[in-house]
Amino acid sequence: MKQLQIDGYHIEILVTGFPGKSVCHGALGWSTIALIRHQDRIALVDVGAFGHRQMLIAALAERGLNPSDVTDVLLSHSHYDHALNWVLFPKARTVIADIELDWALEQPWGETPVPELYVKELNLLPTLVRAKDGDEVFPGITMHLAPGHTPGCVTFKLAGKERDVIFTGDSAKNRAELVSRDTDMTYDPAISRATIEMIWDLWRTRAGNVLVPGHDVPMDLDGTGQPRYLAKREAAIRAWYGDGMDETTTISLVVD
Repeated sequence: MKQLQIDGYHIEILVTGFPGKSVCHGALGWSTIALIRHQDRIALVDVGAFGHRQMLIAALAERGLNPSDVTDVLLSHSHYDHALNWVLFPKARTVIADIELDWALEQPWGETPVPELYVKELNLLPTLVRAKDGDEVFPGITMHLAPGHTPGCVTFKLAGKERDVIFTGDSAKNRAELVSRDTDMTYDPAISRATIEMIWDLWRTRAGNVLVPGHDVPMDLDGTGQPRYLAKREAAIRAWYGDGMDETTTISLVVD
């Protein structure tokens, strides 16, 4: 699934998250960025990190959009790989859970995945919206607290007439977490398991519901109730292992 039409919503996955971690070089931070167009509103669900910046600008340009055209930014949580690029959209209405922002502002500088200075500035943004559990944060989209990865991590549910789209951010990062109910990077495994059960309840509500995780390919449920990928995963690294700049080796990170 690269594009999805639901009622009056046009949804595109601009960047598909990757369900992996670097072995030797720190966090990858390859997270999902989704674009939602509805009437005269243009929203992004999460906005990525430095590595996404030019890719995100280019993806918008390919669709005839500039960063200034984005009216709404919906942040699933405050970690750098999901939230840092809000600065590309300073005039956009930027939504984050009230609980999450308060928590992020109290984190020790230099020790966590929270981008301290960006969070500090976000708190001063005139267009900031501090949302609470159950709030409608965009026409037809409600925010649901989904703690575990962080205390104020959230999911966003777009309610269509016949099916919904659930954006889980890192409350359920990938298929493995959804199926096993175990999580990587959580402050409380029991809270994360309860959150994943809540996500399953939302997902099972109607046949055809689509789930967009924070670090994996979008999925729906097959006839047996098991997650089914709606797109092929794409991930690779190009490296200079030779003696010239024109000698590159492409290493695929996809398992067929």
